[in-house]
Amino acid sequence: MIDFYSAPTPNGWKVSMALEEMEIEYKLLLIDLGKGEQHHPDFLKLSPNGRIPAIHDQDTDISIFESGAILLYLAEKSGKLMPVDTPGRYEVMQWLMFQMAGIGPMQGQAVAFIRYFPEEVPQAISRYTNETRRLYEVLDQQLSNKEYLADRYSIADIANYSWLRSHKWARVSVDGLDHLQRWMALMASKPGIQRGCNVPPSPGKADLVKKGGAAITTQ
Repeated sequence: MIDFYSAPTPNGWKVSMALEEMEIEYKLLLIDLGKGEQHHPDFLKLSPNGRIPAIHDQDTDISIFESGAILLYLAEKSGKLMPVDTPGRYEVMQWLMFQMAGIGPMQGQAVAFIRYFPEEVPQAISRYTNETRRLYEVLDQQLSNKEYLADRYSIADIANYSWLRSHKWARVSVDGLDHLQRWMALMASKPGIQRGCNVPPSPGKADLVKKGGAAITTQ
């Protein structure tokens, strides 16, 4: 059983989508970011940086923070969504790191300046939305002759999709990126992805109950 500490953000949904796709049993433990629960000493023992998500594997007594590291751990635990051959593994890892170092930080900053900054800073908005769009174009080119980012469906696809699915919130267009849009539709069609992107639900949505693939409880 995996204890899964999360909140409704792209990085949190990244892990819940993986858990659902891998059909790993887990228990959801909500962290209220608005109340600052991510800074509670007990949570900091799991995630020293005070960020979600984090997991604790009851079977191995291993705790992990950072969403990319969690995805790698879950892939190894389940034997799913990660090639076993060395070239294949590194193909997946480089596109996972692409999301961690590029899409996440750039799109995250775009959202921060567009949605939450107390005053408009046009230069910052332009900088981060333009760079996010450029990174989308890199993905589009990669997908021009591949069904998935690393040939086979993998955690790299889940990591990137967790951010791409909220491109409208960041006001970054995917117009003209036909390969990217095809891939996004493919990802959105997967039952585990559909379940996972609602664990936990976005603000305003009903609380989750037990869903299909992986058995979950909320606390």
